[in-house]
Amino acid sequence: MERDEFYMRCALAAAQEAEQQGEVPVGAVIVLDQQIIGVGFNRPIGLKDPTAHAEIVAIREAATRIGNYRLTGSTLYVTVEPCAMCAGSLINARIARLVYGTADQRAGAIESVFQIVQNRSLNHRVEVTSGVLAAECRTLMQNFFRMKREDEKRTKAIEPAAQ
Repeated sequence: MERDEFYMRCALAAAQEAEQQGEVPVGAVIVLDQQIIGVGFNRPIGLKDPTAHAEIVAIREAATRIGNYRLTGSTLYVTVEPCAMCAGSLINARIARLVYGTADQRAGAIESVFQIVQNRSLNHRVEVTSGVLAAECRTLMQNFFRMKREDEKRTKAIEPAAQ
């Protein structure tokens, strides 16, 4: 558990980088043989790429680093439960283990809405550990969206006065 918390803190640092860039604060790291081989944070806005989720960015970096599209034996640490696209990518990359922080009740495809990585009809399954540093991961997301809502309220309040 101590090792999981260490790597989740690395993912949280990546999520904070996303937040600084105005992206939804989700961060991910991929670990193989106790070495970080991929780091990603949400970048769909900045890259103008709807697939640039933290997990996908980390998977791409890790695959490039090891020179193989299969990340067999690796663990993905991500601050928020992956969506369906990212869950499918875990299967395709043959990631052995997923550790995530907080659940995503709207789009989570690991345990919340769908259970993709444990589907017996697929040719690979992923071991899952959830809830690692959940409160910190959840608070980061909640604060981000609270600030977005407050900014929108301020913008709406200023707009009529500017006309």
